[in-house]
Amino acid sequence: MTKTEKHAGDTCPLVCQCRLPLSTRTVNHLADLLRRHLKVIRSRWRILPPGKIAVIVLAVLRHDQRLADMAGGNDVSESTVRRWRDGLVTLLAAQAPRLDRALKKVARQGGEVVLIDGTLIHTQRRTGKADRRNYSGKHHHHGLHFLALTDEKGRLIWISAARPGRTHDNTAARHDHILAHLRSAGLSALADLGFRGLDNDVLDPVIVTGFHASRTHKLTPGQKTANRVIAVGRAPVEHGFAHLENWRILTKLRTEPACATHLLRALLVLTNLEVNR
Repeated sequence: MTKTEKHAGDTCPLVCQCRLPLSTRTVNHLADLLRRHLKVIRSRWRILPPGKIAVIVLAVLRHDQRLADMAGGNDVSESTVRRWRDGLVTLLAAQAPRLDRALKKVARQGGEVVLIDGTLIHTQRRTGKADRRNYSGKHHHHGLHFLALTDEKGRLIWISAARPGRTHDNTAARHDHILAHLRSAGLSALADLGFRGLDNDVLDPVIVTGFHASRTHKLTPGQKTANRVIAVGRAPVEHGFAHLENWRILTKLRTEPACATHLLRALLVLTNLEVNR
């Protein structure tokens, strides 16, 4: 076998096309957001129009397309696509609702209960002692921990900042003052047994978690029925996470926790655009 620098005859660059299962509303929202930003910073020129940039960024987020592949297919550099992605993610994250405003909006719309749960977004394992705190003993995997709130129908309303994967749900909830915000908004929350001990108010609990069985304490028929009712009420929160995980860039994060927080909040905005259309 001999090496040669010559290319085969009649060859041309290959471009792979894929379907982007997103609405026109989402693409237009992202393009308009970029247009307004360019107007604010008084930038009149980009190598591609805002609509095309929006499609490229959405393809990266939805299908986890490699930046180099998207750059080659659009005759731009990889660093340009990365800059577009990071810039639009920052603009979208700024539109994500704050916790207190999200809860007050639910209360104004007549809601009485929200759903709370934690999830682990897998990350690449890194060498060194600094990455040990990202290992979750519950999931047996490295990742970043997030808390999320949804309404009774499972629509995402808020997502927390990224924390190490070993963080417990209660620790994250206390850090974000979930109880205080719920009481201020006049709302209650349904949660799984991982949030037991977060609310110790027996007379007027805000966090409803159900009953826990042990070797020495068996559940009564009434407690079992209560657990089933709570499980049915909590089911929509899994739908909210499922919509969020449709963005395949979350399959395995390759970014720092601060950037991951911006990314999750940006995806929250995009998810609500798709689900609430």
